Amino acid sequence: MKHALSLKIGPASFRIGSAWRQPVEALARLYADYPTPVDEVADFTVRLEPAGLFRRWLRPSIYITGDHGLADAAPMSLAHGLLAAEMGMNLQMALGWRRHLLLHASSVEKDGRALVMTGESGSGKSTLAAQLGERGWRLMGDEFALLDLETGAVFPFPRLVSLKNRAIDVLAAEAPPTRMGPLLAGTAKGDIRHLIPRSEAVGRMEEGALPALLLFPRFGHEADIRTVGQGEVFMRLTQASTNYVALGEPGFAALTRFVKNVPARAIDFPSGNEAIALVERLWGELA
Repeated sequence: MKHALSLKIGPASFRIGSAWRQPVEALARLYADYPTPVDEVADFTVRLEPAGLFRRWLRPSIYITGDHGLADAAPMSLAHGLLAAEMGMNLQMALGWRRHLLLHASSVEKDGRALVMTGESGSGKSTLAAQLGERGWRLMGDEFALLDLETGAVFPFPRLVSLKNRAIDVLAAEAPPTRMGPLLAGTAKGDIRHLIPRSEAVGRMEEGALPALLLFPRFGHEADIRTVGQGEVFMRLTQASTNYVALGEPGFAALTRFVKNVPARAIDFPSGNEAIALVERLWGELA
């Protein structure tokens, strides 16, 4: 396509092409410190194309496609082109990645061990991971945790952190403005602003860690900690994986090992500071 950018995030590489320059320019700024694929050969292609014959110029509207796509996906405004590109990369991973068991989860690392957090949209896992990443932990990712099928290690996918609504102000108070992307107002999920991970997260994005703790966070409730049985953990993680069925027996073996070896807890919290206190407490007790 007329405008294009290639970049590598963790073990995966992407070539993003666009009919418009604005999304590619935004990506180039925010991903400036990320490497490019070896020999410019990417694992996946993302294309941002006009949704109709005249929609490149008249009320510009983006249709996300690439190596994998969703035929019934709604087009997006050009004003949200950066978000469209990010969604396109996530879509390629969700539908096409087979080298690891993918868990829709946030993950951070400390002292060579990984904390994995998963839950429904709005549970606070991305915000909590981003806050931990500003407070001495290494951010490994807020969208996917990549579970190695042989070793059980978690590998990073440290794309931009997608902050939504109230989380924007929370992280804007902790991270410098140079690491914050533009405000994307009025998306389907409200206001969104992207956070560039700290340099350590990018520099060590090929370095995995053995999982030591699994949390199911839930924002907006009084502080509480609950144990979660292995049967429930297994069921919830199969629902959180986009490629568990496609991987077959290796995926089952990897997930079984994870559930058996990694302690799990559900936590409720009313604020980020109380969530971090709960995380530090559980990390000291269980990890």
